[in-house]
Amino acid sequence: MPPTPAEAPPPRRVGHRAPSERRACRRELRTWVQWLRRTAELHNDLPPCWYRHRWTREMLTALHLGRLRTYAGEKTPGRELAEAEWINTLHASRPHMKPPACAGGHQEPPPPPDPGAEEEREPYLATSGDTRHHRPGEAPGRGGATADDRRSGPPL
Repeated sequence: MPPTPAEAPPPRRVGHRAPSERRACRRELRTWVQWLRRTAELHNDLPPCWYRHRWTREMLTALHLGRLRTYAGEKTPGRELAEAEWINTLHASRPHMKPPACAGGHQEPPPPPDPGAEEEREPYLATSGDTRHHRPGEAPGRGGATADDRRSGPPL
């Protein structure tokens, strides 16, 4: 039996909250990220445009919630090193904080194509650097081209 609304946990994702709650959560995250950049000396790893990148926001939100649970939550038996584990998680996340597109200054991430538009999807999948899959019969790592395609030259 599913929990009643009174028993259900609050939504973790900011997008599932009321607009006023979303603004409060984003302000809290912004304040925490400012603190984190100073305290953990992340100014070279975490660009000022972090809030404009969905995955960076997601990662920072997870780190923020993890820190709250670790430092402010109830102490769990067997988790005596929880604080050290959180710090290790933070350090492991550092290489992923700066979007490669923003290494030389902020660049907007490309908007995703309409998932229902096949005529837009195929060129996107063929040219986008963020897709790493291939179809059966295609050579992985070759931009989706089969051996026959490579022999016949560039597409018309």
